[in-house]
This record gives sequence, structure tokens and C-alpha cells, in this order.
Amino acid sequence: MSVTSVKQARFGVRIRAQIGAVLAVGFACLTISACGILPEQQDETAGWSANKLYSEAKESLDGGDYAKAVKYYEKLESRYPFGPFAQQAQIETAYANYKDGETAAALAAVDRFIQLHPNHPSVDYAYYLKGLINFNDNLGWLGRFSNQDLSERDPKAARAAYDAFKTLITRFPNSKYTPDATARMQYIVNAMAEHEVGAARYYYRRGAYLAAVNRAQDAIKDYDRAPAVEEALYIMMKSYEALGMKDMRDDTERIIKQNYPSSDFLAFGQRKKDKPWYQMW
Repeated sequence: MSVTSVKQARFGVRIRAQIGAVLAVGFACLTISACGILPEQQDETAGWSANKLYSEAKESLDGGDYAKAVKYYEKLESRYPFGPFAQQAQIETAYANYKDGETAAALAAVDRFIQLHPNHPSVDYAYYLKGLINFNDNLGWLGRFSNQDLSERDPKAARAAYDAFKTLITRFPNSKYTPDATARMQYIVNAMAEHEVGAARYYYRRGAYLAAVNRAQDAIKDYDRAPAVEEALYIMMKSYEALGMKDMRDDTERIIKQNYPSSDFLAFGQRKKDKPWYQMW
């Protein structure tokens, strides 16, 4: 190898080494905040007292910034778990998540509060809030009624709301939340009865008359005072008629006449101003 070739080879090695060093430094600058390219994010709440955190969280909550309120409440509880604001932060976290539409997080927070503080002065509110969270979800279930086959529907949220409200009025009959919870329970009962009757109607329309009778009987047995019972009896009567069970059909008609002497179903096959009972969906 000539002297020139040796010099060129050595020069190439030096160039590659220098390029490698530059790349290494550049990579370090990208990954180390000291280079100033990616500055460290500062926690604005660092050094805040419990009172300051709670005040800021409450201000965010009242102002409708529920996500920020949750962030502050969580910082408050993690930094001052045994302070005077911690328990209040827990229940208000549940409420903030509820208002933000975070149903799962809200339920988890309220269940945690009830489990940790079963004798807390605000536990009646916790049960009421749990009922409200599920009740709101139940309204969504009702809104989806027309887009889903009746045989596939499961109003689980309605049942959960009912159970929470029932616990409230049973354990705390004098709570200021009890009257509203009672009214919501009645609404849920009526909605659940309508669900069962809707299922009976669904099966009747498809010629599954025995299934229609069974679902109508479930509505009558479980929700005997709900307005939907009248239609449940009518569906039973029509199903027995379709099955050729004349005696059962006549007995059911007699029950309708005794309990609903002015029944729109017997007169018109539907409620007044409603679609025919077999054309609801």
C-alpha cells in the first residue's frame, strides 16, 4: 500500500470517528433535559397546602372544569391522606367524575368512599350519588330502546340505581335525599315494567306466544302496581287467543275488566294517543 493510500485510510477513520462523536452528543442532547430542547415540566401544585389544593379543586368543580377538579382532588388525597380535607375530596371526586361523564370512575370513587367510611355523616349522600350515577346511565339505556332488539336488552344500570336508592331510604329514612330517591325508584319500577312488557310485545309480534306469556307474567309478578300491567294482561289474553287456549283467554279478559273497567286495550287494542301496542317498534 502506498503512503498516499495509508494517509487516506487514516483520514477516513478520523472523519468517521468525528461524525460518530457528533451524533452521540446530539442524541444525548435529545434525551437529557439539560440541553434545553425538552425542558422539564413544572408541577404548579408543588408546595401547595391542603387548603390551597382543596380551594382550587372546589373552584374548578364549581366552574365546570371537572377534569381539573379531579386532578386536584387526587393530588390532595395522595399528599394529605389523613388531613381534614381527604374524605371530602374522595366524595367530591366521585361527583366530579359523574358530572364529567366518567361513569366507571365515578362509581369506583363512590364505592370506595362507602367502603372506607360506612359511618361517615355524608354516607347517605354517597348512596344517593351512586343511585344518580346509575340512574343517569339508565336514561341512556332508555334512549337506546328503539335501536336494539328487546330480547337483547339488560337494564342493569336501572337495577343498580334502584338498589342504591333503596339502601338510602332504608338506612336513612329521614335523609334530605330520601324524597327524591323515592320518586326516582317509582320511575325505575315503571321503566322496568315497561321493559318486561316490551319484551312480551316483541315475542308476540314474532309469534312466540308462550315466551310472550312468560314475560308478561314476569311483569305482573314483579311490578304488580305499575301502569304497564294493563298491557301485560292484554298481551297474555291475545297470546292465549293465538294459542287456542280459550279458557285462559277468557279468564285473563275477565281480570282486565275487573281491574281496568275502562281499558283502552280492550276497546281499541292500544292506549289512547299511542301507536297500536303491536306497532311500538
